[in-house]
Amino acid sequence: MTRQDVLEAWHAHLKDGRRRSAHTVRAYVAAASRLLDRTGDCRWAALARLDAADLRSHLAARRAEGIGNASAARELSAIKGFIGFARAQAGLDNTSAPRMRGPRVKKGIPRPVTPDDAVNLAATVGDDAGDDWIGARDRAVLLLMYGAGLRIAEALSLQGAQLPLNETLNITGKGGKQRVVPILPIVRDAVADYAAKCPWPIVKDEPAFRGAKGGPLSQGMVQKAMARARVALGLPPSATPHALRHSFATHLLGAGADLRSLQELLGHASLGSTQIYTKVDAATLLDVYRTAHPREQE
Repeated sequence: MTRQDVLEAWHAHLKDGRRRSAHTVRAYVAAASRLLDRTGDCRWAALARLDAADLRSHLAARRAEGIGNASAARELSAIKGFIGFARAQAGLDNTSAPRMRGPRVKKGIPRPVTPDDAVNLAATVGDDAGDDWIGARDRAVLLLMYGAGLRIAEALSLQGAQLPLNETLNITGKGGKQRVVPILPIVRDAVADYAAKCPWPIVKDEPAFRGAKGGPLSQGMVQKAMARARVALGLPPSATPHALRHSFATHLLGAGADLRSLQELLGHASLGSTQIYTKVDAATLLDVYRTAHPREQE
């Protein structure tokens, strides 16, 4: 078994067997590659014998390279999964990964933008684009993220067959999880405006959002357009495309949405992922209190 064989098997397991996202697959394969660099032995049987001490040694070496707690936690999760996979490939009955607690990672509170800023960002990317159709495209993408709470990859995966948009949209999120999201009239109109102006044919089985040369629109182009818009509006670096999804969640929660409904709309696998937005709402209330309460001004 060569190193390439091992990595290709791990890649196929993650992509086809576990249906992990392309980003996760790349990160987990890279972590396995680094582990193989250290062990120097690509046999399944040898990899299956790796234990907690080996994991600690590998993680210590990665720490020495300068990675932080969050990266170390992701590295540990990836290599534990890889060792479990190796044990299954080696034919062992016990395929569980070595027991080892990862570094403690403090969850940061998402930093949403205000409703006015979200709309202004979408308008600014539209106004600043060199071509009218590109401006309409970028505005439609940002409004999809803010108006429907989509991840950037979900917005860019919109297919030609799904146009024109109806009142709801079926979305396939992380891990192949399906959900239905409502689509506001302003979002439907923005996408329809883009479709009417796009110089490239919108094909049924291909991504609807196209790049300047006709290929699928990349996440990087959306991020660059958003970066230019936030500078023009004087917004902080935290005003990223993903902040629009945070804003969608925070504003719904502030308007009285319950956590279970919000979990479904966001496509979170667990309620714990959604509960972080209660902290955002509390943080917003505290900021308002500190700004407005007369005793805070003394």
